[in-house]
Amino acid sequence: MIRLAEIVAQYAPELIKQYGHELLPGQLKALSAFELCRSANAPKMLLACDGCDKSSWLPHSCGNRHCPHCQSHESQRWIDKQLQKLVPGEYFMVTFTLPAEFRQLAWHHQRELYELIIRNAWATVNTFSQNDKKLRGTTGAVTVLHTHNRRLDFHPHVHLVMPAVAFDARQRLWRNKRSGFLFDHKALAKVFRAKMLESIRQAGLQLPRSYPAEWVVDCKAVGTGQKALVYLGRYLYRGVLPEKNIVSDQNGKVTFRYQNSKTKQWESRTLSGVEFLHKILLHILPKGFRRARNFGFLHPNSRLVKLVQLIKRGFVPPPKPRPVPGCPCCGKPMRIVRTRVKYAGDALPSLASIRETAM
Repeated sequence: MIRLAEIVAQYAPELIKQYGHELLPGQLKALSAFELCRSANAPKMLLACDGCDKSSWLPHSCGNRHCPHCQSHESQRWIDKQLQKLVPGEYFMVTFTLPAEFRQLAWHHQRELYELIIRNAWATVNTFSQNDKKLRGTTGAVTVLHTHNRRLDFHPHVHLVMPAVAFDARQRLWRNKRSGFLFDHKALAKVFRAKMLESIRQAGLQLPRSYPAEWVVDCKAVGTGQKALVYLGRYLYRGVLPEKNIVSDQNGKVTFRYQNSKTKQWESRTLSGVEFLHKILLHILPKGFRRARNFGFLHPNSRLVKLVQLIKRGFVPPPKPRPVPGCPCCGKPMRIVRTRVKYAGDALPSLASIRETAM
């Protein structure tokens, strides 16, 4: 498997030479983290086995939320939390896409536009839920922002995973829509378009000179919602491209594979090493910006979601602990003795010397 760290080490100097004037601090920080992640130059942690007294050094991961080599445990924790909030009912995935004419505006005002896409997508489905004859109440949704398509082009859109369920706070009624249909996608697109245009104006941003009269919103049934949440959770903390999908790095060009969403066939794309890294950096989120949100009765502070978790406590397994490295000799779990040890060359201290220093 070709690691992203190797590609960064090879092409980052030329990338900075070509695009350094436009790279943001967060992008440069991520680039540095990718290169250092679990490399020979990364800080080390000392592991020890109490079973056979074996010790070993392990390089630290960078911990960057955009690194494809890290955060698998955090992704699984997020998935487990969302699965505990599943309620009885049919789930739908609703996808709101920002038209291509707005992408330049979104790139130059990322924090503002990303926030507006998420908030207006939620406001749209909740408005429909309040007005729907069978629901007539506040619904709940898990939202995840994506800034890319499968070819790694800049393509901001937000996915909402939501049940056809609503809660009427006034009458304290829980309503479930079982028609197999949620909302009309064309009507959703019209309302979302109107909300986005008004929000952009209120934010004091300049609208594009021209933009389509019809926007795109996709709404499809996803059963119990479990598979949809697992799909979104896999890439929540692990960047936009799994390292296993990097096919080759030869002659200054990087080839990666992706699954065509329409044909479901695997295809490949080849870019220069510099352009490949530039594509990766396009999707680094602003510092502190949360890609995933919960709204309505699925919000963490909602009394309803706490009640659902209380009822399901006996049926949902507790979150899995972070995996511990196993001893290469006896296979027993190793314990962490020391972390963040920086060194030059082979100047790593031994376990015995560390014990002597501690005495």
